[in-house]
Formats: sequence, C-alpha cells, structure tokens
Amino acid sequence: MDTDIRTKAKQHLACALDLPNLKEAQALARRIQHEVGYLKVGLELFTSAGSEAVSLVRSLGLKCFLDLKLHDIPATMARAAAAAADLGVDLLTVHASAGPEALSQVLKATAHSNMRTLAVTVLTSSDEKDLKAIGVLKPPLEQVRDLACMAVEQGVSGFVCAAPELHVLREVAGPNAFLVTPGIRPSLADSFDQKRVADPAWAVEHGSNLLVVGRPIRDAKDPARSASQIVASIATVLNRAESDHP
Repeated sequence: MDTDIRTKAKQHLACALDLPNLKEAQALARRIQHEVGYLKVGLELFTSAGSEAVSLVRSLGLKCFLDLKLHDIPATMARAAAAAADLGVDLLTVHASAGPEALSQVLKATAHSNMRTLAVTVLTSSDEKDLKAIGVLKPPLEQVRDLACMAVEQGVSGFVCAAPELHVLREVAGPNAFLVTPGIRPSLADSFDQKRVADPAWAVEHGSNLLVVGRPIRDAKDPARSASQIVASIATVLNRAESDHP
C-alpha cells in the first residue's frame, strides 16, 4: 500500500491510554507509537499522572487528545481549557450540555492556541433509556442535533459523536468540521459498555475524521498489530476515495 496513504491513515486513529498509571501508559504508548497519529489521555490517567501524561504523548512526537469532558461553570471551564492549551494539547473535550456561555468562554480563552475544542453531544454509552433517566425525553439523535446546533452557533467546529450520528453532525456543522468517533470496534470485537458502535472503515466512509479505539488495541495480544490492522482498513477507504476523486 502507498506509504503516503498509510501515513494519512494513521492521522485518523487515536488510541485511548485508558490505564491507571504513567508506567503502564508509557509501555503501551511506546509499543504503538508508530501506528497511530494521536494518543488519548482520559480522566483515569490524567487524575493519576496529571500533565506528565500529556508530556509523554508529546515526547513521542504524537498529537495529544485530552479527553476530560469538562462540564462546570463557564469561568472554570475557560480557565481549565486555557491551561490545557498551555500544555500543548491538540484536542480537548467539553460537554456541549454545559451550555452556550461556557462554550463561548472556552473558545475565547483558547483563541491564542492551536488547540481544537471538541463538544461532546451524547455519550456513546448512552441510549434512549439512559437519556430518559436524566430527564431528556428526546431520542439520542434529536438530542445530538439540538446540542450540535447550539454549539455551532457559539463557534465550535469539532465534535465527538457516535458513528450513527455522523451524518447529522456533518449536516449541522458543515464539511470542515472535525468529527471524532469513539465506540469503534473492529469486526468481531466486543462492544463492552458502548451502545452505539461502528466498524473503523464504515466510520471513515461516513465522515469521521478521527477514530478513537481503546480496548481493542490496549487489550490485544499484540497492540501494535491491532492498531496496524485498523490503519490498514482506514487506508483502504482513503485510497478508494482518492481513486474516485483524483
């Protein structure tokens, strides 16, 4: 396969470093560093290791996706986002449900940086029953659309969404929006607690810019091989797209 296509494909894959400490995260990161474009630092690792987790990602020459899903009062979210930008983070998640003022202040506080803010609409672990339990009576797809419309009005250009909602986010946010898709499961992989999942190739074909993969890579006997196989499936889609539009 063309080397350039494979290099591009790697930029569509983020591995989640969902591990309890820096030592284990470092071991996994080093095994897969040549097979991914991003490493995702989530709540577990950031709580354990703090900014050292971000430094680890940067030391390997990879892009850092800091997945903290901020949801607080606007001023606190803005200061936290600015601090993340100062660490050199490339992507940071916030909950769209924090509201328009919070999103606006986050974007204003990070305007000096190259960090992209990603609004989380509805978690991939949530379904209609879960939404009803917290008082949201709309179906997930409708809730995603409404939150995305509000976020776009504030200037947000990046979103996290389940694969089945990609078409809605692309319609609402436009062709230049950066769409991140968790809940990615290669064929035959266990979906675990994710309720709205998709195959890697399908997600890319339907407009995802970045796939987030955790357990199928982390828990594989050979994480690097698992990541490489996902990259190969992404590369096939990209290669086909380039052939169709030379």
